[in-house]
Amino acid sequence: MELERIALPPRGPLELPLALLELGCAGRFELLTGPPGPGEAPLPRSTLPQGLPPFALPPVSELEQRFLGTPEWLPPHQHERAYRCWQRAPEPRALFALEPTPVAGGLRAERDPHSGALRGFTEELLPDVGLSAKNSLSLRRPPGPPGQSLRGNATNFPFWPGGLDEPSLEQIRSHGDEEEDVDFETDLLVTPPGLKRGVDYKPPGRARGWGGPLSLSSLLETLDTFDLGGDEAEGGSGDTQPPVGGSPPPPLCHTDSLEEVLLKEAVEPPTPPPEPPEEQWAIPIDASTPVEDFDQRIPDPAFKWPFVPDPFQQQAVLCLEQGHSLLVAAHTSAGKTAVAEYAIALAQRHMTRTIYTSPIKALSNQKFRDFKTTFGDVGLLTGDVQLRPEASCLIMTTEILRSMLYNGSDVIRELEWVIFDEVHYINDAERGVVWEEVLIMLPEHVKLILLSATIPNALEFAQWVGRTKRRRLRVISTRQRPVPLEHFLYTGNSTRTRHQLFLLLDARGNFSTQGYYAAVEAKKERTSKHAQTFGAKQPTMGGSGPGQDRGVWLALLGLLREREQLPVVAFTFSRSRCDEHADTLGSLDLVSSAEKGRIRLFFQRCIARLRGSDRQLPQVLRMAELLQRGIGVHHGGVLPLLKEVVEMLFSQGLVKVLFATETFAMGVNMPARTVVFDSIHKHDGNNFRDLLPGEYVQMSGRAGRRGLDSTGTVIILCKGPVPEMADLHRVMLGRPTRLQSQFRLTYSMILNLLRAQALRVEDMMRRSFSEFPLRRDAPAQERRVAELQRELAALGEPEAEGAMADLPPYHRAVQGLRQARALLQRRLAESVAGLRALAPGRVVVVCTPKHRNALGLILQVSSEGSSRTFTTLVLCEKPPEEGGPAVDPPKVPDVPYPEDLLLTRLFVPEGACGHVLEKLQPGDIGGVTAKTLRVNPERLLQELRPRQGPRPRLEPPGMEVGVAVQELARLAGGAPGGLPLLDPVGTLQLRDPEAVEAATRARTLAASLGSFQCVHSPRFPQQYAQFAARQELLEQLEHLQFLLSDQSLLLLPEYHQRVAVLRALGYVAEGGAVALGGRLASLLSTHELVLTELLLGNVLAPLRPEESVALLSCMVCQGRGDAPPHVPPALHQGMEQVRAVAQRVGQLQQECGLSQSVEEFVDQFSFSLVEVVYEWARGMPFADIARLAVVQEGAVVRCIQQLEEMCREVRQAARLVGESALAAKMEAASNMIKRDIVFAASLYTQ
Repeated sequence: MELERIALPPRGPLELPLALLELGCAGRFELLTGPPGPGEAPLPRSTLPQGLPPFALPPVSELEQRFLGTPEWLPPHQHERAYRCWQRAPEPRALFALEPTPVAGGLRAERDPHSGALRGFTEELLPDVGLSAKNSLSLRRPPGPPGQSLRGNATNFPFWPGGLDEPSLEQIRSHGDEEEDVDFETDLLVTPPGLKRGVDYKPPGRARGWGGPLSLSSLLETLDTFDLGGDEAEGGSGDTQPPVGGSPPPPLCHTDSLEEVLLKEAVEPPTPPPEPPEEQWAIPIDASTPVEDFDQRIPDPAFKWPFVPDPFQQQAVLCLEQGHSLLVAAHTSAGKTAVAEYAIALAQRHMTRTIYTSPIKALSNQKFRDFKTTFGDVGLLTGDVQLRPEASCLIMTTEILRSMLYNGSDVIRELEWVIFDEVHYINDAERGVVWEEVLIMLPEHVKLILLSATIPNALEFAQWVGRTKRRRLRVISTRQRPVPLEHFLYTGNSTRTRHQLFLLLDARGNFSTQGYYAAVEAKKERTSKHAQTFGAKQPTMGGSGPGQDRGVWLALLGLLREREQLPVVAFTFSRSRCDEHADTLGSLDLVSSAEKGRIRLFFQRCIARLRGSDRQLPQVLRMAELLQRGIGVHHGGVLPLLKEVVEMLFSQGLVKVLFATETFAMGVNMPARTVVFDSIHKHDGNNFRDLLPGEYVQMSGRAGRRGLDSTGTVIILCKGPVPEMADLHRVMLGRPTRLQSQFRLTYSMILNLLRAQALRVEDMMRRSFSEFPLRRDAPAQERRVAELQRELAALGEPEAEGAMADLPPYHRAVQGLRQARALLQRRLAESVAGLRALAPGRVVVVCTPKHRNALGLILQVSSEGSSRTFTTLVLCEKPPEEGGPAVDPPKVPDVPYPEDLLLTRLFVPEGACGHVLEKLQPGDIGGVTAKTLRVNPERLLQELRPRQGPRPRLEPPGMEVGVAVQELARLAGGAPGGLPLLDPVGTLQLRDPEAVEAATRARTLAASLGSFQCVHSPRFPQQYAQFAARQELLEQLEHLQFLLSDQSLLLLPEYHQRVAVLRALGYVAEGGAVALGGRLASLLSTHELVLTELLLGNVLAPLRPEESVALLSCMVCQGRGDAPPHVPPALHQGMEQVRAVAQRVGQLQQECGLSQSVEEFVDQFSFSLVEVVYEWARGMPFADIARLAVVQEGAVVRCIQQLEEMCREVRQAARLVGESALAAKMEAASNMIKRDIVFAASLYTQ
């Protein structure tokens, strides 16, 4: 069908130059402006000739082949063949086009509530306008792209942490050195630079000051505020009511003297309000008895177990139903996972989400299998695996949750519960800081479930969490085991003891000394027989060898097999010893033929996914042979796939004996009938030590299967000497390890918080568990600060003019002199010469609040802890006689004159001499005189000590006491210029630099006292007392303000040092903004500075993908090791560059004040696996890799898996800076190493 062309009349001179352009033949048109050009067709215009064009396929494949498949068709210098260009008229105004600003307000219609008629419109502000993940921490900001909803983005802001107060006005007004100090009330500029006049923004009609005439109306308005009403008898209204909720005013006091009123107000201060109780954020819950009406209180539970829940589980369910956060502390295998299961079911009912965090990746995989079987809608999120991210329950490690929080993941919006399993892992020195970061950074709406082993300070830890999140936590703690344990000693394989277990701790927790001594005697008997048989010089049972180990294990396993106490977990604190013990049992077969078949089929099915060469690995063949006999090995050197095979077979009861390290005791409930300890000693990386009580409880808790065993059995092998009873008692019954903060500052944490701008690193440090003991009294300290400020305001300013002008420096000199003398006396009491001088019989000058320059006689020197106490007979006024009124001695104000401070005016009783026995600290001694009295100190003490009661003190003193007192009075009255004093430095030979400096300072200050004029004024006592009281209040106020400020933070100096390192590297600007290098470093999880310097220095640019990933292995490889010889020269050069960068960064850290030495920092980078990773990336089979590596296969797999995560981080960092080539290189390197048995899928996820 042919289309007809429409003929249009020619355009007139007054018509606009408009034309229609027909686009194709589909009926689409475009409006053209301007007259047609010389070569253009007449109107109407068309892009096609008349008629329908022939049908043709889209030339996509042809264009791809021509433009993308043959790059030589597009030479870089012949642009005329590369593209066609059409000239266009420049439009500069198009550069001014901006995105429309979000509308901050809107119109709201107002209608009549009855008729609905429109009355008008009201303008109102719209909340949260312009918020995004790039500029706001609010949960009300719009969600980000769907691709970033799970893990977030490194450029996003985190959500506002719960419990963190919004910045106050004082914090907003506070500024740093780089900010300008602007007073927005008085210092605003009104005249622009260069102009003579400005604009007065003050509202018209308002008086500019207090001067000028006042209007009568303003005066009348002022009078209206006065209450001029009289009393009711004089015609008052009489209807004045007391304030609502208050008490009626007190009656007026009638007096004839105004001074009496003022004196009464001064003498009777207002009663201070009662101290408010301390905030209680941890509420303990009694879980000792079952909840009687549990079914009535929870008629429709979100989750039902096939068993009756224990009391602590019932209490936990009640707390969860009420929406409370809680901490559950119970023994291993007690059933803490049931609490997590109920929380997951509750979130599914509420249509919210739950995150379950675990300390290790293997535990995450195991929990994924268990929860998927129970709930179905469960996802897994690890470094290299992402399964069902849309599920309502996500299982991940704590490090991944921290990354999601810092990156502002939108999953946090839908989160109701976060379950922290094994929260006592916060004690881990390396990774414990991650738990504290996550707990601090979680938003306010997220509720917490903390699952932990038994800890002694559960309430303190919960109090910290609750105070940090401003949320009360219920604490449920139980020490009851579902299966009680019995602990035994096993001494050896002799004929007498091979079938004998010595009970050490029964099921009720009673320690048996009888069983211990029986084991010691059996061990001694065996040792003596061994010496008689082989000679005294032969090895005795005190040692341990392979043959003896084999005999002990065979005898023990035979005994357990006879008693039907298999399966058994044998905890051995060495990977090599685990393998040795398993190999020594070559002749032992513990499974039946039917069980052998089940083991063989399961093992073959699990390794069927491996390639042929991987199935023939020596470790795979060895493990298959051991499992066929019911023996398993589980430690960090075993391949992850084989560890999962062992775990699954053990859970099915097919592994009868499992030699494992302590990591097997963490996490998933895999109980055994018996637990055996190869030893109670372990090497913790630094030295050998006994097991901690918490470690012993964690591992021994694997004994006893609930519902199958009445008691669990724990056996300690005594292959050598029997451990000491005290050591066994401490390990088995000692107090578990307290939860202690491992918080430390990392560069990644600092950069992530600085990037958010509104969050401060100081706030993170303030809310850490390490600061909690110092910050728990902050509310009381804030109240005390307010009280001190009120007291200072009421005290007034002291006089500081005329004769009192030098009062402040005189007070400083007095305080400095007293402090120097106190330091000297402390050093004197610690020195040998000082103790000889301060022996009984020495006369000293006593300066205390009760005694001013009174002479005292030392009678006894005693040590109380780290300090010394001097029992001294002190001269004083005689007490009143019996029958007379008891008059308290007048309180002498502390107004020191120069003669008092110089000890030239001694105390002399006005009447009869009295005495008192005082216990003095070193600081109470003002000076040590050169005088000594020949007295009998023991006899004096015997006469004085019975007289300390209320009645005997009135008895006449004994002969010795009277003579000593009279002699002290004679010395005081006969020395108007004071007694000669011993020089601590010259006479007593104090050589401590601090003491020498204090002595010099004391002499200088004492010499300057005579130059002050304020002491001659008659108002000196009053003014000094007022000034001293004010200074004391100021010192208390300053101290409290320091404790409440950021300056008292323990890690603040280290924070400044690390920020100095970041500024020196250019990662952080002077104003605190994070530069490009800092944004790169914030994306990296380990060795941020060195790796960022390598990226910015293009160290990886000349390397191939396999060389790059081999070089990066030094970032994740543990332990020291030299560089391998068989690597390419480019890789050798890269290793030298890494060392140089590490040396430079370490030197910079040391210059900025960090304590880590340069050698320690450089030694963190180990190149021992560079060749292994290089060959693995080139395709070498794992069997050859295992022979090439110097570590076990499991360590190699763990290193390569961590390396793949680092490749993803580097790829993300390269994309951030626009390095597409480096990003592609990291993608290729990741694909090269991600293969075969190293990245075999977990059996728990299948």
